Amino acid sequence: MTTATDLPQLAEQAGRDLEDAPALEILTWAAETFGPRFCVTSSMEDAVVAHLASRAFPGVDVVFLDTGYHFPETLGTRDAVAEVMDVNVITLTPRQTVAEQDAEHGPKLHDRNPDLCCALRKVKPLEEGLAGYDAWATGLRRDESPTRANTPVVGWDPKRQKVKVSPIARWTQADVDAYVAEHGVLTNPLLTDGYASVGCAPCTRRVLEGEDARAGRWAGSNKTECGLHG
Repeated sequence: MTTATDLPQLAEQAGRDLEDAPALEILTWAAETFGPRFCVTSSMEDAVVAHLASRAFPGVDVVFLDTGYHFPETLGTRDAVAEVMDVNVITLTPRQTVAEQDAEHGPKLHDRNPDLCCALRKVKPLEEGLAGYDAWATGLRRDESPTRANTPVVGWDPKRQKVKVSPIARWTQADVDAYVAEHGVLTNPLLTDGYASVGCAPCTRRVLEGEDARAGRWAGSNKTECGLHG
């Protein structure tokens, strides 16, 4: 039985051992190591990691953060994933509704203080939602932006004291597209409408030719991450 004190060393060793392993093998390791104390998080930009995880661990928990600011297409993708995949979709919500947050902090907090808005509507709910797990999987890829270039396939998340699995970290967009085509994986319709990365509607725009996939998030500010991944 793995104890909490073993987890950092376990994560670092697995990161080395599985660096060149296929994504499905990485997720199979996570499923076998952690069982029901392992989950997948998904922004419902696409369902690639959820699909991969369902092959390694049928019925796996897929955690989705409903910030109250999502595009309708994103919520539709979540509902479709829950309907057609062998996964258990769990929707997390912030403690406050958008209206309650507006009443306390003023309207459009995302424009005035996006870091605080993300902390309240993403980071805190995820921390609470992951409390029952020892490990979580993400769809982070090294090619998405410079801030993600060193993402390990398995690493230690010191902020949450959990093992963080990024099974497609080494994939390119071409790899993602090929997997989607081969397996008929659900993707957010916005990806075919000029959006390369899909987040909350007020803070996401279409990308311009030559921009990296994350350029459409918090455009016009220095912000590049919501706080879930550093």
